[in-house]
Amino acid sequence: MKLFIASDIHGSAYWCEKMIAAFKNSGAEKLVLLGDILYHGPRNDLPEDYDPKSVIAMLNPLKDKILCVRGNCDTEVDQMVLDFPVLADYCWIYADGCKLFLTHGHRFNPDELPPLSKGDFLLNGHTHVPMIKDFGDYTYINCGSVSIPKENSSHSYIIFEGGKFELMTL
Repeated sequence: MKLFIASDIHGSAYWCEKMIAAFKNSGAEKLVLLGDILYHGPRNDLPEDYDPKSVIAMLNPLKDKILCVRGNCDTEVDQMVLDFPVLADYCWIYADGCKLFLTHGHRFNPDELPPLSKGDFLLNGHTHVPMIKDFGDYTYINCGSVSIPKENSSHSYIIFEGGKFELMTL
């Protein structure tokens, strides 16, 4: 199974359009969104081409391809306009012999671990800083941010295929 994993669109129509084009060109079966879809939150500057309504219009036609978890900027109101579930705090995916724990990162992260088993993968966004790090008992994967990268990182996402994770840039 090939997954396209992204986070932190924060309502940027410009970067959402680039992400969707990359997703369609990737051949991935699913677009996995790790939260913070429509709003930027009080700590972030407005992202380029901030237009949550356009982001809704771009994502809803892909509803059958999207798996999503809730970010700290996502609310019940977002579920009223998005045609795919967005309110789960986490989910597990079993793919290519790997057990992936997907979450945004504001509740579960390397400092506040979920119930992981040896060899599991913890995936999140939230920090806007991409990272792939082996902690021994588990591997931490952060896809960074589609629209507001931090710490001099790039606009990024992750491709998961064949049990391997590859950091990509938009």
